[in-house]
Amino acid sequence: MSLELELLGFDNVLFPVGDLGEAVSFYERAGFRVKFRLDEAGIALLEAGKETPGVLLRAEEDFGHRPPPWPGPRVWLEVRDAKAAARALAEAGIPSVDPPFSTSTGHVVEIADPWGNVIGLTDYLKRPELARS
Repeated sequence: MSLELELLGFDNVLFPVGDLGEAVSFYERAGFRVKFRLDEAGIALLEAGKETPGVLLRAEEDFGHRPPPWPGPRVWLEVRDAKAAARALAEAGIPSVDPPFSTSTGHVVEIADPWGNVIGLTDYLKRPELARS
């Protein structure tokens, strides 16, 4: 027996953080825009392009900083040029986990927040027909 399940797309991606204010500050420095922030609930939603879902930061008690990257899922978001994003992040004081690397569709740069959550910024420069317009 197989389960009939129609996946419609992503809702939010949740990242646990130890301090909501510190996390929001980090992601704003990295170029993310805050869609909304509810301090009383310990959450903030970061925009991910024109899509309704985003990266949801949720404050967790006693969740300390972790060295990047710690074993866990990674989320990759599309950008126009990953190497340019890496340079802009470095200028903002946000180092990449590793140097930008090549994929079959383009390049990727990964950054980690102070809690070890990893976001990859990927482009489609090698396969522009697959890129968002």
